[in-house]
Parts: sequence; C-alpha cells; structure tokens
Amino acid sequence: MRDDVELIAVVSGAACVAGLILAVVALVGTRRPAGPAPGAGPGLSRLWYGSGSTPAERRSHQALLVGALLAGAAAFLLTGLPVVGLLVAVAVPGTPWLFNVGRAEQRAIAQIEAVGEWTRRLKDVSATGQGLQQSIIHTVGTAPEEIEEEVRLLAARLQAGWLGRSALLAFADEIGDPVCDQVVAALILHLTDRGDRLGDVLGSIATAAAAEVATRREVEAKRTQPRFAVRFLTGMTLATLVYGLLNTEYIRPYATPVGQLVMAALGATFVGLLAWVRSMSRPQRAARFLPAPDPEEAIA
Repeated sequence: MRDDVELIAVVSGAACVAGLILAVVALVGTRRPAGPAPGAGPGLSRLWYGSGSTPAERRSHQALLVGALLAGAAAFLLTGLPVVGLLVAVAVPGTPWLFNVGRAEQRAIAQIEAVGEWTRRLKDVSATGQGLQQSIIHTVGTAPEEIEEEVRLLAARLQAGWLGRSALLAFADEIGDPVCDQVVAALILHLTDRGDRLGDVLGSIATAAAAEVATRREVEAKRTQPRFAVRFLTGMTLATLVYGLLNTEYIRPYATPVGQLVMAALGATFVGLLAWVRSMSRPQRAARFLPAPDPEEAIA
C-alpha cells in the first residue's frame, strides 16, 4: 500500500512539472526573440526568453520564471501536496499577467498618440524644403518618448544606406498599428512620386490619429468594470492560496490522491475562467495592411 502511495506521488509530481511547463509556455506566448541562446532548441529558447523584445524584458521574464519554480518548490515542501506547488508556481507569473490587464492597450494608445505628434513635427520640418529622409533624421531629437527608439532606429537605417521603402516598412512593423501604416504608406508614396502635397496628407493623418486615440480611450473607459473583476478575482485567489499555505488544516482534505485530482481540476477550471474573463476585457487587434520588410531589399 505504501509503495502504491509513493508511486502515485511520483506520477503526480511528474504531471505537475509537465503542467507547469505548459502553463508557462501558454503565459509567455509563442513569439521567440531574435538570437536564441547557443545550444538551446526552439522550445527551450521560447520558454526561457519569453516574448520580450528588449534585454531588460527578457531578464525580467527569466527572473519571474526562476521565482515561479522556487515558489512552487517551496510550497510543495511546505505542504507536501504537488498540486499546491503547481498552483503557486503558476500564480507567480500569472498574477502580474492578470493584474496588468489593459496595460498593453494603454501603451498602444500612447504610442499612436506619439505617432500623430511625430507626424505633425515631420510635416513642419518637411515644409522647410528639406528632403523626406533628411526631415526624418532631423525629427530624432524631438521625437516623442513613446516612439523615440523606433524613430532613432529609422533615422539610423536611412543614414546607413537602407532603401527608404525598406526602412519605413521596418519602422511600421516595429510600431505594429494601422494608424502608423497610414503614415508610412503616405511617406512611401511620396518617395515614388515626389508630390508637393505631402504636408497636407500628413496633417490629415495626424488629425485622424488624434480622433483614433480619442475613440480608443473611450472604449478603454468602458472596459474598466471587467478589468476590475479580473483583478478582484486574482486578489481573492492569492488570498486563498496564502491562507491554504498558512493553515494546513484548510487543505488537509485534499491530501489524498483523489483530493489532489479534485484540487487540480478545480484549479485548472478557475485559472481558465480568469483567462477567459481577461480575454473579454481586451479589444480585438486592428488589422494592418502594410507588408513586412524584405531583408534582401533593405540595402540599396
């Protein structure tokens, strides 16, 4: 009988580790950053580096991942229940993922507002008679903070000899919003026909960007209630986990193999419901219309 219990515990522990890996992969997404670690396969690289686009974001993800493993191991040693360890490990990266609901949309709105502001500045600079590429380079020093890095990279590519079309397409791909696509499309058309109405077009796009920002902010305000529900449920879940860790009598009925299965089913259902509620509070991503840049056509 004792051997059977030990076997069940080993199998449960292995299942928890596999479930933890799948849960973390689901949370960090499937986008792999450039330059994977030497010797790491695609799956391991994606799991370890996450979806961060900067070294700081990747280091933060790695620290969170290590913290999740340590917290899960500590919870398992404290309670002796592998499912509790799994739930705690999932809660470490899952809590900021749930509490930060809406942050990405707010950053996107601020970024589009910055694109509109940069478009107005580009219009003013181009009105002085400078060429488009020189006008873009001269806006680096006054670019809004939200897109300062992208504008600086765009200017650096132009100065390095990139084709104007390829550099602008790369800029639009980094911003990743249809409003920026409109600006870039107007600039690409100007590169080909050299028309004298660029200022009027940029002014119209900047005005449309301001209207888009106002609309998105209105929509964001209406999503406050479901996002509050996500944060409230997340807080209640954390309180329940902490109470269970501090009061072993509360989770003692789940100490049997059947109790562990019941706890795993309840935990998976609750996590799924939280993710579902979070998804309802997020708007659909607007479709872009510009293609991705072709690396082979970048250099003139």
